[in-house]
Amino acid sequence: MPVKCEYHDNFAVAQAAASGALERDVQPCLFDRLDWLESLHRIALRQRKPHLLQARYDDAQAWLPLMELGYGYLASLANWYNFSWRPLFAGADDEVAKLALLRSSARSLQQRCRRITLAPLPDEDHSATRLQSAFEAEGWIVFRAECDRNHVLQVAGRSFDAYWEGRPSRLKNTVKRKGKAGTVTIRIEHEYGSESWRDYERVYARSWKPSEGSPEFLRQLAEREAAAGTLRLGLAYIDGQPVAAQFWTVENGTAMIHKLAHDERHMQASPGTLLSAALFQHVLDIDRVDLVDFGTGDDAYKAEWMDHVRDRFRLEIFWPNHPVNWPYIAIRKWRAYRSQD
Repeated sequence: MPVKCEYHDNFAVAQAAASGALERDVQPCLFDRLDWLESLHRIALRQRKPHLLQARYDDAQAWLPLMELGYGYLASLANWYNFSWRPLFAGADDEVAKLALLRSSARSLQQRCRRITLAPLPDEDHSATRLQSAFEAEGWIVFRAECDRNHVLQVAGRSFDAYWEGRPSRLKNTVKRKGKAGTVTIRIEHEYGSESWRDYERVYARSWKPSEGSPEFLRQLAEREAAAGTLRLGLAYIDGQPVAAQFWTVENGTAMIHKLAHDERHMQASPGTLLSAALFQHVLDIDRVDLVDFGTGDDAYKAEWMDHVRDRFRLEIFWPNHPVNWPYIAIRKWRAYRSQD
């Protein structure tokens, strides 16, 4: 299969080269689209040079969105806002075609870099395994490790009431007791409004969360997703003042929980818990989603709401003929050996 590989460091040029393959109507997942990648790089990762690798054969394409970490060192174009990063395909409908495109990409990268780090990779869709196989087949040395966990709810057609029946008693009792008090009022917005977004930011600033890394990135994401009809912005108020906020998106049967925060001065009223319950009810009974994705991070509270955990992986990939890599390869092989003891 004669595959052509090209590198792009300009998103407008990449968009033209992709011929629509990285747009919303082709890529069902938010993190797999060029508008996500362009915005993330422009606002949050602009100090890193992008390396957008396209492998193409007839109408089949594979993309590896990468960025430069140092001379000869590339990594996934991603940061903490990503729930996942993976190769992006269009028109490659079978495993043979996907693997061929990735192997050509791995072969091409031998001339561009000596080391690559890819994360956070899912493997429920075989992304991590497929990449590892492709790079190893082209002579790279690959070290694979778990790097994070992803909590999800597999709805399986349940209504909110059926889902809620299976939640821990402590959680259900909290929602029943605090909801009956009537102290907290809740809004769930589908449209972007500047005042509502300011309420979200006010809550975040008063929460236990560290300062937001790229608030402008999130604001633009909220505007863009509202325009596409996927935004679900939950806000909780006490006496007219915002006390809890959550930023979700709903698309293609999946609800993603991007951000949540509450004002710790009002913890006794449990506004964050009440808001979560309201949003779960909304996405299960109104949006009728198949999956709720709580993103990365193995926080204990997520297990109260979700029922399944998926691993996320990191691939450390080294070209063995480059002397600079030899100490890194030796150290990782030694660690792997010791872990078997």
